[in-house]
Amino acid sequence: MSHAADLPLWAAILVAAFLLVGAGLTLIGSWGFFRLKSFYDRIHAPTLGTSWGTGSIVIASMICFTMLQSRLVIHEILIGIFVTVTMPVTLMLLGRAALYRDRAEANPDVPAMDPPKGSLAVSGEAEPAAGQDATQT
Repeated sequence: MSHAADLPLWAAILVAAFLLVGAGLTLIGSWGFFRLKSFYDRIHAPTLGTSWGTGSIVIASMICFTMLQSRLVIHEILIGIFVTVTMPVTLMLLGRAALYRDRAEANPDVPAMDPPKGSLAVSGEAEPAAGQDATQT
């Protein structure tokens, strides 16, 4: 395999641009994880930052090694697919587990539970008292 000095200028610029975008997105996701206060707020930032950041870095790797080896190198797509699929699913499962735990412990900082679909509470009307017909006024 050749060294990176053998890359054509246009490919080196393209690889550098994708690496900077990927590193920037990953940094933004990490910064969001650091700055946001609650666990539920922190779930979103690293999911987007890491997924899109990894995708950009994978594209840079594909361009670099395709040019250095003079053949199409696409096996990095598997890395991108695995990260893009597993990161959001993993954080969604962690969020649901934390929500279940916090509701079981009656934590006051937990997000409110959505009312069931078809409930009168959704429309803002009061529910009828027990034993009272909903049509009576």
